[in-house]
Amino acid sequence: MGRFEGKVAVVTGAARGIGFAVATRFAEEGARVAVLDLDEANAVDAASRLPDSGVTSDPSSQQGGAHLGIGCDVSKTDQVQSAVARVVGELGGLHILVNNAGITRDNLLFKMTDDDWDLVIGVHLRGAFLMSREAQQHFVAQKAGKIVNLSSVSAFGNRGQANYATAKMGIQGFTRTLAIELGPFGVNVNAIAPGFIASEMTDATAARVGLSVEDFRAAAAERNPVRRVGFPEDIAATAAFLCSDEAGYITGQTLVVDGGAKLVS
Repeated sequence: MGRFEGKVAVVTGAARGIGFAVATRFAEEGARVAVLDLDEANAVDAASRLPDSGVTSDPSSQQGGAHLGIGCDVSKTDQVQSAVARVVGELGGLHILVNNAGITRDNLLFKMTDDDWDLVIGVHLRGAFLMSREAQQHFVAQKAGKIVNLSSVSAFGNRGQANYATAKMGIQGFTRTLAIELGPFGVNVNAIAPGFIASEMTDATAARVGLSVEDFRAAAAERNPVRRVGFPEDIAATAAFLCSDEAGYITGQTLVVDGGAKLVS
């Protein structure tokens, strides 16, 4: 029996990258998973590719199977409310929320537009707020729940990412506050701050700075003690631990997962 047998997990921004790896890990360990992503077709496709946990969703579901893909802009209140209602109605409950949805609009401060700022803050911070507010109603009622928020080592400051760094540090304060408020109701709230993770996002950064993906990853690997880059599966393993019963006495924490890079920077 998997650690998440009988549990329903929601992962935002889960059609690819870290989000998809997290969704896959939960499905492998027995959870029914709702994949939320901005594009519904991508969300449905990703959900269809998750390992079958051996359970079936509500027969009324149009998608069938153990998992669910939902299009959702996490910065929009009505869409969040609708998505969570669908998850509970079609998968039979809600026990785990991973706030992973995110975007970048990198630029130096004097070039950063209002939209660059608002979009990044909206998806990361407002999105985590709206999803958590909606989920906590179910968690508090059942006196149990797990929330994991995705921060980043960029929270400590990164050139050209004033918007992203601000959002990711905000996630850490948000995490601590929710841990205080929701702890008495059996809800654990933690955050993960990934370092360099090999993904489409970091590959795009390599192209932007004029380096090959291989050279960009090699340079990142040289900057940490374990001499390798991280992969989405590393973050998925961390999220699975933080959402497990084994982590029941851990809350309000931000776990840096960066191969030790911050130790030597």
